[in-house]
Amino acid sequence: MNMILVKPLAAFVPVCVVFGGSVALLFRVRTAWCVLQVVGAGGLVVVILAHLCEALHLLSWMGWGLEHSPGHYVDLLSAVLSVTLFPLGYLADALARRDVRG
Repeated sequence: MNMILVKPLAAFVPVCVVFGGSVALLFRVRTAWCVLQVVGAGGLVVVILAHLCEALHLLSWMGWGLEHSPGHYVDLLSAVLSVTLFPLGYLADALARRDVRG
């Protein structure tokens, strides 16, 4: 099997669990911090989908894997947003809950 395809498929399940958990939390709590978590987790889903498209040669006009191509910037922007927003939302939500219980 193609290793370029195995990596995003292996990461797909944990990313979907994180995204599903974030959406479930958003429906229960409905705070701005939960929205940041959902957007960050959605960014992870976009990264996985970008790598799947690259491995399966879908939407080849996006230039997946090439520098200075639309596919590269979609992947890069999604990764930066997910690495920034998900932990920020998680940490802020945890601190807010600690203050409420406190």
